[in-house]
Amino acid sequence: MNDTPVLYWLRRDLRLADNPALVAAAADGRPVIPVFILDPETETLGAAARWRLGLGLAALDASLRQLQSRIVFRRGPALTVLSDLISETGAGAVHWNRSYDPAARARDQAVKAALRARGLQAESHNSHLLFEPWTVETGTGGFYRVYSPFWRAVKDRPVPAPLAPPAALRSPAAWPVSARLEDWRLGEAMNRGADVVAQHVHVGEDRALARRDLFLERAVGPYRDRRDYPGEPATSGLSENLTYGEIGPRQIWHAAMRARHEGAPGAEHFLKELVWREFAYHLMFHTPHLLERNWREEWDGFPWQGDNEAARRWRQGMTGVPFVDAAMRELYVTGTMHNRARMIAASYLTKHLMTDWRIGLDWFADCLIDWDPASNALGWQWVAGSGPDAAPYFRIFNPDTQAQKFDADEAYRRRFLAELSPSPGRDALDFFRAVPRSWGLDPARPYPRPVVALDAGRARALAAYEARRP
Repeated sequence: MNDTPVLYWLRRDLRLADNPALVAAAADGRPVIPVFILDPETETLGAAARWRLGLGLAALDASLRQLQSRIVFRRGPALTVLSDLISETGAGAVHWNRSYDPAARARDQAVKAALRARGLQAESHNSHLLFEPWTVETGTGGFYRVYSPFWRAVKDRPVPAPLAPPAALRSPAAWPVSARLEDWRLGEAMNRGADVVAQHVHVGEDRALARRDLFLERAVGPYRDRRDYPGEPATSGLSENLTYGEIGPRQIWHAAMRARHEGAPGAEHFLKELVWREFAYHLMFHTPHLLERNWREEWDGFPWQGDNEAARRWRQGMTGVPFVDAAMRELYVTGTMHNRARMIAASYLTKHLMTDWRIGLDWFADCLIDWDPASNALGWQWVAGSGPDAAPYFRIFNPDTQAQKFDADEAYRRRFLAELSPSPGRDALDFFRAVPRSWGLDPARPYPRPVVALDAGRARALAAYEARRP
């Protein structure tokens, strides 16, 4: 048996099942050394994402230890760390699952080229997407800029079945030295908010699969009709687990396809939402400026404001608009935000408050435990009007009418707004326990007056849109 070890470089693939890089690393029976590298690209994660990543890594390490394996934790530039480990262990191959954002692609390409130049095997695999961006083309050979034809192009494509986890992982003769995950203090920036958000996370592969199965059993049927109601348990919540690869998209796709074939009326719409995530990665790959600049260059001259007092009140859930504030407080309490609420909160910031979408993009990146570079950027640009949308700017969500339609019983607003309830519940009060003390917020104070009247904010936004039209 070949005793030359293989390095499995793990990133956003914190699972054993349907993990192509792990399966490839273990395929010929050589010792496998899983390694996680806290490199400069990963160091840039926001507070909530770094904290949640640490929880996911701890869970995967526990699962690997049940197979007499473990994660080797190292910190530093990826190529330097991998080269050191190769020298220490004599490893002859490195396997990893691909990432698609520009910084990760540049890093991975440099690593692959350097390792292969040394005569080592360096192989990347797909575990994060159903359809890799370069595999989906229009009839003329280009990339898709609109979601609907993208969906039609992929909806009937075959998706490989999920891979079984390795039955066993062979350990090396001696494990290389590892840092202690807890010494990295990945949750430090969460401060006192960590204890609040910790009540809402679903960490690890087993909980991700259970969450999928429960959703498909109980909620996928009415999903299309009820998914926009934030006060109801009508969505899957799987974005948290997809972000860290605790579940793979193929594991969701095939299970949802079975539900569709069995007649669940909401299954196809759920599949469409999964493909919306694919579309975000498609756009990020082909137009990487999506992450930081207006996707439509004609919006570069639009008079959005930079950071400002109104944006501060938006971040603090103190705009005086109950639906918006409930959404922003949900973010701070749970680390996530209902998708309908995300659209309303984003529209309010970029249109009623005329604030640059990048202010919101950065806040979500710092606060979301399900932060995803492609989905976050596409969502903000789509709502702001600078992204791929046929009717971008004059779609201005009215938070009050949205509340009347999707939160008529006020369940969502009551859950998160302590000032509007005579006996506020745990989540409403937890917001005040989670926020920085420097904000000086107190549930006993009166609810704030609106930053701007909704009709006046809408009129100002439309006037700005008309002024910039050719």
